[in-house]
Amino acid sequence: MNTKSIIQTKHLFKIYNTGVIETVALSDVSFQINKGEFVAIMGPSGSGKSTLMHILGALDLPTSGEYLLDGEMVSKLKDEELADIRNRKIGFIFQAYNLLPRTTAMKNVMLPMRYAGVAKEEREEKARKYLTLVGLGDRLEHTSNQLSGGQQQRVAIARALVMNPAILLADEPTGNIASVQAEEIMSLFKKLNNDGHTVVMITHEPDIAAHAQRIIHVKDGKIVKE
Repeated sequence: MNTKSIIQTKHLFKIYNTGVIETVALSDVSFQINKGEFVAIMGPSGSGKSTLMHILGALDLPTSGEYLLDGEMVSKLKDEELADIRNRKIGFIFQAYNLLPRTTAMKNVMLPMRYAGVAKEEREEKARKYLTLVGLGDRLEHTSNQLSGGQQQRVAIARALVMNPAILLADEPTGNIASVQAEEIMSLFKKLNNDGHTVVMITHEPDIAAHAQRIIHVKDGKIVKE
């Protein structure tokens, strides 16, 4: 593996077989992403980008091919090993935020650290630090339903950062928010990337993808352009 690359895929195929019909979701997908890059994976609905996101996020395995994340061969792991990789290496940011309702920003951000057995004092210190970093230092005790869509996405980004993941994996991160807030979220991703974080973003919106340093275009399960 290239020492600079954090993600490396080689000849990924994903085939769904119902017994009646065979659907090729990914076909011979190979690329690499280096540490500290900000990359957008872009394609229309049904292009295979969501399937690719699930594989990159260790939520699913390819039918064939190799996927290396930060030096570990993900494509051969068992379920519990995949769960471990997700907890240690990947910070997820979803379109729907996936925050606990009626729960404070602090408690939402502390949750993954609680699962990981981090001491309460350290959980509080880190949650405060990352919420301040994303511009919510004055909203620590606000519950999810007291925050705007853009603010909720910032909480989700802070939560993704607390375990110091190898990559931040953002799936349509601006899909549920107004365009002004979307620009603010993109500025935040750029700041995090400038600080050294590797950001991989799945999107179907050209203006959102344009914020990345590099765009990988996916269509009909194949990479058509980089």
